[in-house]
Amino acid sequence: MENIYIYMLVALAFLAIADLIVGVSNDAVNFLNSAIGSKAVSFKTIMIVASLGVAVGALTSSGMMEVARKGIFNPGEFMFDEIMVIFMAVMITDILLLDFFNTLGLPTSTTVSIVFELLGASVCIAIIKIMSKDSQQTILDLGDYINNEKAVEIILGILLSVLVAFTIGAIIQFVSRLLLSFDFSSKPKFYGAIFSGFAITSILYFILIKGIKNASFMSSDIKALIAENNLALIAISFLVFTLVSMALIQFFKLNIYKIIIVIGTFALAVAFAGNDLVNFIGVPIAALDAHNDIVASGVLDPSKYRMTSLTEAVPAQPILLLLAGLIMVLTLWFSSKAKAVVKTSVDLSRQDEVNERFEPNFLSRNIVRLSINASNQFNSLLSESAKKYIDKQFTQSNYYAAVKAKDRPAFDLVRASVNLMVASVLISIATSMKLPLSTTYVTFMVAMGTSLADRAWGAESAVYRVAGVLNVIGGWFFTALSAFVAAAVMAFILYYGRGYALTALLILAAILLVKNYLTHRKQSRELKVEDTLRKAESSSTQGVIVESASNIANVVRRGNKIYTSAVNGLATHNLKDLKKNKKQIEKLSYEIDDLKDNIYYFIKNLEDPSVNASNFYISVLGYLQDMAQSLTYISNASFKHVNNNHKKLKFSQIKELKDIDAHLERLFEHTKKAFETETFEEIGVILSERNKFFDLVTDKIQKQVERTRSEESSPKNTTLYFSLLLETKDLLKATWSLLDEYHNAHDASVQPATINDQED
Repeated sequence: MENIYIYMLVALAFLAIADLIVGVSNDAVNFLNSAIGSKAVSFKTIMIVASLGVAVGALTSSGMMEVARKGIFNPGEFMFDEIMVIFMAVMITDILLLDFFNTLGLPTSTTVSIVFELLGASVCIAIIKIMSKDSQQTILDLGDYINNEKAVEIILGILLSVLVAFTIGAIIQFVSRLLLSFDFSSKPKFYGAIFSGFAITSILYFILIKGIKNASFMSSDIKALIAENNLALIAISFLVFTLVSMALIQFFKLNIYKIIIVIGTFALAVAFAGNDLVNFIGVPIAALDAHNDIVASGVLDPSKYRMTSLTEAVPAQPILLLLAGLIMVLTLWFSSKAKAVVKTSVDLSRQDEVNERFEPNFLSRNIVRLSINASNQFNSLLSESAKKYIDKQFTQSNYYAAVKAKDRPAFDLVRASVNLMVASVLISIATSMKLPLSTTYVTFMVAMGTSLADRAWGAESAVYRVAGVLNVIGGWFFTALSAFVAAAVMAFILYYGRGYALTALLILAAILLVKNYLTHRKQSRELKVEDTLRKAESSSTQGVIVESASNIANVVRRGNKIYTSAVNGLATHNLKDLKKNKKQIEKLSYEIDDLKDNIYYFIKNLEDPSVNASNFYISVLGYLQDMAQSLTYISNASFKHVNNNHKKLKFSQIKELKDIDAHLERLFEHTKKAFETETFEEIGVILSERNKFFDLVTDKIQKQVERTRSEESSPKNTTLYFSLLLETKDLLKATWSLLDEYHNAHDASVQPATINDQED
């Protein structure tokens, strides 16, 4: 294929753009979670500040581009054609891997991805070279091709960052809370001013002073001036920012913690873009430099030209960095996947109890036990007065008591400030050392450390939170392994397949990306169309009746669909439809369980005279759960029967099930309409037909008994059919009980109002 290397450069340019989009969708969590979790400022303000930070950070990332050129492998050991194969394999693997994790809604490390992809692809090509016929080398010479010292430094830096970020985050948060407590707004004003001076000075020192030396647009004189006066700048900055903060608090009545969060979000966005941009465009820029070098040399045979030029330090073109920053900013605003990834990190560091996303495991349980024992041992060394003081400082205030549960922040302003301060400082230190640190590792583990120090991991949630952390970290190590192997496979295919393999892989990548995008969009639309069950927040019976109506209509509508799908799946022996139906009832049961898990908070928020509301709400949830259990049994039994390849039900049995389904559909439709329109007086009309439905099912049971005695020959069919009828009867009982509860509660709630009207 002619001009294959021009073709590769064009492909790399498009892959760089796609990688920026996919990468920012994954890494938006790094600098958005603290500001979003604390709800310090509006989402629009957060996005504007983060966008400015990303743009500035992109222009300061020039020095980091060398990592892609020579940080992992020794470019002088590879020829131009081999280098291009390595770069193509890395970019194709990177975009597919990151999109896969984004689709799952899990944050992963783009740094881990790019480092191990470069390592995997370069090792693969090195082995091919060593194993070639004219090679005099053995596998022991593999180390000549890899930049062992720098690669080990990068990998160890990533691994150590987990422990360092978690530990420093926990210590800084513990000290901050010890001084400020949860009731920080009532502390003397100079407390906040000093905290602000320390936080802003730390952030700006490492962002501006340590990070400025990598900025391609900054003159060498200014860099030298900053480098020679570090201590003076720190002291002056702390004094100035403390005084300015005091003035803002005293005279302008501003919340200084919100200002810290805004500055911290900007700083972390700068640090992220400065450190992580190499992960997205470092490889394409290195490929462009390599191509320019071979063109300038005049060498016609790409397989004879060694890429020693990549060992030289060449600053990236500012225009390319600016364009990359612009793409990152646009992605930040328009990516829906970014919001899904942010939710994972915010939920795991939430101060209050939530429906935990991760199941506990053996490791998380034992870590929690060891931590409890260590904590008890440490507490035994403290005096009683010290214990009382610490407990007082860590007692949560009722600052958000009046705020509805759904509107409460995940954590307060102090923790958000510490998250941003510590993470931005650690990442900026790494950037100044030209060390590609995993921003995801750092920000995530800082958030976990601060949440632990804040006692957010209580007895009710610790085992789930630890399991969540282990799952996410395990995902990153899985990323490393899969990145290494996938990039090596891609490099192997490209090396031998050349242009044709490249075309096929690019088409495959495009298809997978489009498919994942369409799947994600479809799931997002389905989530909006099919409203999930909502938690009740009213404090009166009448309020709960109205609020629960939409949930009843939702369950009845979905229950009707699930029952019909089970009957239709049995009638056609369609395993695929029954499997899909099984997932639908699992989702519905999960949502009902989630409502039951929220009962504690619902009761806590009730007004004293409204105890009846709790009784009513608990009863309603119980009946909804009974309905879900019946539908679960019907769905699972139907799936199991077809999955085990048992005989189809007889035509007469299917006909009878269809008859029951038609009656249930009318019942559920009438019920759904009554609850959707809140015409609760219709419930009495529905209840009047109770006996007709029970008689219908009883009649079908009697017919099956007669068939079994005279003609039925399949024990499995008989067992299944009786089970379906009996479970349908239980479904009807739960439905009637629910309607009875609603009918009685509604009559009782409107009766006082009616009596008052008559007296008037």
